[in-house]
Amino acid sequence: MMPTDSAGELDDLAIEVVRKSAGISAAVHPITRRGIMELVRKMNSYYSNLIEGHNTHPVDIDRAMREDFSKDPAKRANQLESKAHIEVQKRIEAHIEDTPGTVITSKSFLCWIHKEFYERMPEEYLFVQRADGKTEKVIPGKTRELEVEVGRHLPPKSEYLFTFMKKFEETYDPQKLRGLSQVIAAAVSHHRLTWIHPFLDGNGRVTRLMTHAYLKKAKIDGHGLWTVSRGFARNREEYLASLAGADQPRRGDLDGRGNLTQAGLLGFCKFFLKIAIDQIDFMSGLLDLDGMQKRIQATVDRQVSFGELKPEAGHLLRDVFLRGEIPRGEIPNIIGMPERSARRVVSSLLEKDYLVSDSEKGPVMLAFPASLVGYYFPRLYPEGVEASLD
Repeated sequence: MMPTDSAGELDDLAIEVVRKSAGISAAVHPITRRGIMELVRKMNSYYSNLIEGHNTHPVDIDRAMREDFSKDPAKRANQLESKAHIEVQKRIEAHIEDTPGTVITSKSFLCWIHKEFYERMPEEYLFVQRADGKTEKVIPGKTRELEVEVGRHLPPKSEYLFTFMKKFEETYDPQKLRGLSQVIAAAVSHHRLTWIHPFLDGNGRVTRLMTHAYLKKAKIDGHGLWTVSRGFARNREEYLASLAGADQPRRGDLDGRGNLTQAGLLGFCKFFLKIAIDQIDFMSGLLDLDGMQKRIQATVDRQVSFGELKPEAGHLLRDVFLRGEIPRGEIPNIIGMPERSARRVVSSLLEKDYLVSDSEKGPVMLAFPASLVGYYFPRLYPEGVEASLD
């Protein structure tokens, strides 16, 4: 149920995850962090869907969150899938905050995730084709009652799902684990849930959402500023191969004591934790204060050269990033302009979605629309996608 690592490599990797995750958000103002968290949720949705073979452009995800859906049925379906992922992730986060005693590895919680997700899915995604050619409808929140085949993997028979899920809950509940065991269990549970394959469809999506919940519950999610899904998607073949490697049966007396391979599970856990460290490092680099301010200024300079913005906008945006929010009455002094001129600068930035405000006269905060992602957060999305954001 848990890997044995005599070399201690998993513990070393887990320590790195804890250490680096704790420091990722230290320099970012909590209000600015909320805006970046929204962006990371969209990114998480993009990469989770990409793993499933569904490529939804970040601009289309932004539009979906504004209920602006494409007339093209396939594109609209992908938009609905992305919107569902973001909404369910937010619900999971709120549920963990509001109900601290939630057992996130329980069958009831996992079925709730599946139900919330599939109730938001387009109708065409509710039907799956079996190996014998028959079509089955996915019932939101219901575990499978059929036998399935996933590549070469034969998950447990449906009649044994209750037993496997009960053992899963008891073994991996983060509330029963301490220290580094929680971090390692986040990796182990990710594989074990995909291996059990409790639902007719959507197991990968539910597993990645469960893992997000696990990292948050264990307080190693860096306040929502990083996600493993980006790393999985960018290393998709290795991710799938690592999962499949841990699916294999025991390879002899020296390969653990259970039915499944100990070496394969150990390999997957190392892969998972190394991906986590890589993604934390990536986001930490992007959130470096000096680098972020320089990219904000470079973005404004580009718009100034086109005659789209005033030079003073750069100072305002950098200040908002550092302070989180700025009352409108302070802006003329900050940018050294008369009140009427300052209002025009603010109006221009609000119109272009560089700034956002909760009300017409409320303080302004930094916005992170898809059109700015490539400038503020280079390489957040794949190169071809990033080039088409502007």
